[in-house]
Amino acid sequence: MTATTAGDPGDVRGDLAADAIVIGAGVIGASVALELARSGRSVLVVDRGPAPGAGSTSSSSAIVRFSYSTLDGVLTAWEAAPAWEHWEDFLGVRDPDGMCRFIRTGMLLFDTPEFTFDRITDLWDEVGIEYELLDAAGIAAWFPHFDVGRYFPPKPVDDPAFAGDPHGTVNAIHEATGGFVDDPMLAARNLACAARHHGARFRFHAEVVGVEIEHGRVAGVRLAGGEVLRAPIVVNVAGPHSSHLNALAGVDAEMTIHPRPLRQEVFAAPAPPGMSLEDGAPVVSDLDIGQYFRPQVGGTVLVGGTEPECDALEWVDDPDHFDEHTTVEKFETTMYRLARRIPEFGVPHRPMGLAALYDVADDWVPIYDASSLPGWYMACGTSGNQFKNAPIAGRFMRAIIDAVESGHDHDLFPVQFVGERTGRTIDLGAFSRRRAPSATSGTVMG
Repeated sequence: MTATTAGDPGDVRGDLAADAIVIGAGVIGASVALELARSGRSVLVVDRGPAPGAGSTSSSSAIVRFSYSTLDGVLTAWEAAPAWEHWEDFLGVRDPDGMCRFIRTGMLLFDTPEFTFDRITDLWDEVGIEYELLDAAGIAAWFPHFDVGRYFPPKPVDDPAFAGDPHGTVNAIHEATGGFVDDPMLAARNLACAARHHGARFRFHAEVVGVEIEHGRVAGVRLAGGEVLRAPIVVNVAGPHSSHLNALAGVDAEMTIHPRPLRQEVFAAPAPPGMSLEDGAPVVSDLDIGQYFRPQVGGTVLVGGTEPECDALEWVDDPDHFDEHTTVEKFETTMYRLARRIPEFGVPHRPMGLAALYDVADDWVPIYDASSLPGWYMACGTSGNQFKNAPIAGRFMRAIIDAVESGHDHDLFPVQFVGERTGRTIDLGAFSRRRAPSATSGTVMG
């Protein structure tokens, strides 16, 4: 499975398939397809899976929050949020198969000795995001089922210090407008429905195994089986397979930031006291114990990790072959950490959750960019913290593609995107494939 050039032996000719091909029909890919179709382009989306959002998107926790470590990250999430709250208006069409819902719960973020709130609140003050600072007494008043002890740093369950007494108390920041999307796969389907409304076509069970190049420019893609789909613009939004496709296109060598597949486990459990939707529970990012958790429809709570240093990252060499089963070790660590924060939580006897792949950039900041191959564009490294940004990610890619295809040098003069909500400028160079790694990110929190 190597890049091919039109005219090579075995080249299979095909008609021009579209003005643009989007590889990947997850929530980001479907958003890119929608925006390119809205621009008047004919768009073809190809995906190796069976349906929109059936890959990594279906495993997303779908949290909508604004706690990023850079101004461009905060602005991106803040600009994307109104789309979720007014979903049908944003799409411009109602999906007859149903619409996903944004559920506002608010967001609670705990501090650690290594993470102080001024890193976030300075940015929120600049953008105009309202919040409330809570000390231990304030947390206990709002959420009396929480243990407000400080247990940092997070520890594995078999560490003798795991069951130790707290050393001090935590503080928190509460933001009232965050929440989550109730059905991430349906969100991708809704975006795909809107893209189809504007003429986009979708091909499923279609695996890209080669990249067609003519006269130094991308000319399309080759599918397993030999069929060639031709287009002068190809957007790589292939999730965990994106790094492989960048290699096929020959664009990875000049990148300073690369995406990689990362195996993750997320669990669902009966909602602990105070953590059901009926209780008014928030989304919680608890860096002190190394977990995030949120209520969900059906009386359960979803629990995942914040990538603390003590938890080894499970990088995957081949995204087509990884362990799709959850592990007892990760389940026990996740559940017992949650029980530290909510002592009344009854740890389940059997794990209920999933193991899936993230597409993660080296510094956990996504890549929204052109490439060294004219016509090849990338929306990669988006897993873990970009679901919420899908509505605006499509617009980012449209802005970059429109500019570059008109002769603009995005590498020298990064496209500046003006947000409709704030009127503020987002520097799309912040998501460049050639940027220096972010000094303030480095975790799933962005």
